[in-house]
Amino acid sequence: MEKKTRKINIWRILAYFVIYSIMGYLIETAFGLLTKGTLESRKGFLYGPFCPIYGVGAVAMILGLQYFTKNKYTLFFGGFVIGSIIEYVISLVGEIIFKVKWWDYSTNFLNINGRVCFTFSLFWGLLAIYLMSHFNPIIDKLLDKLQEKFSTKILRTVLIIIVVALAIDGILTAVSLKLFFARTVYTYNLDVQNKEKYIEEYDKLLSQEKLLNLGNKVFSDRKMLRTFPNLKLEANNRRNNIYVWYI
Repeated sequence: MEKKTRKINIWRILAYFVIYSIMGYLIETAFGLLTKGTLESRKGFLYGPFCPIYGVGAVAMILGLQYFTKNKYTLFFGGFVIGSIIEYVISLVGEIIFKVKWWDYSTNFLNINGRVCFTFSLFWGLLAIYLMSHFNPIIDKLLDKLQEKFSTKILRTVLIIIVVALAIDGILTAVSLKLFFARTVYTYNLDVQNKEKYIEEYDKLLSQEKLLNLGNKVFSDRKMLRTFPNLKLEANNRRNNIYVWYI
């Protein structure tokens, strides 16, 4: 099963990131529809159809697993380890930067801080086998065909535009979530972790009335909770979550 390691440049990495971020959005939407019976927003960012967690995960897996292609056993082991590390780091970064718990495995068997668990790590291992043996080769062929059909300049320009738009979307997402959580904690006096910090941040914004009114209008509760319907804040006792919803 061992294959010659493909030379991957920065442009292909960016293409992987964009493609798998969009695919992640489609997968999450389908999963939500199947498990909840309703069509809800499963985006990772505020505007575009992206789940960047999938993009980051796919890129890290593809790059890391280049050296585990000897057989399916090494691919499984590599996927188990690399996937778990990715999941843990993304969860940690999400909590630090976005103040959001994207998932919580604290009740699952053999979990680490609720960020990774044995069951999903097994899935990462199985995914690694399918990704490297079957799916990503299809993506590579698609990218190769696009390179044959269009000039490098056009493809790079389109890719740069998408990546820049995605970056702006990410910044707006971080700003909107920070405002939303501060506003929610301040308005409803929620007993959550870092409550004082949230209230302090919102107090500062109150002195900038025009900017605050614009932020509250653009990033309203309705907008935020329709985009992120499963938002939750961690309660002060560290054992529970406070779910936020809009009717």
